[in-house]
Amino acid sequence: MADRAYSSRAIRNHLRRRGIRAVIPQPSDQVGHRLRRGRADGRPPAFDAEAYKQRNAVERCINRLKQWRGLAMRTDKLTIAYQAALHIAAVLISTAA
Repeated sequence: MADRAYSSRAIRNHLRRRGIRAVIPQPSDQVGHRLRRGRADGRPPAFDAEAYKQRNAVERCINRLKQWRGLAMRTDKLTIAYQAALHIAAVLISTAA
């Protein structure tokens, strides 16, 4: 799953070759270019709005976790310390909401 910034034809082809279903909305300028080319450019790429909403929720959660400097910069050397900080941040975020 990716954002609009990653909706180029090359990236979509790469995802398709690897068997990954893209959940990328097509930017309005690309829609215009595709329509202008007519049948030569084919059908519009698939877009699953429900999957994109779920991706957006996960991304917002990750951004809230990144507000913790230690998590964003990955300063903990041990995995167990990083996971502990992640759990503490998650608990504090969920109780604050």
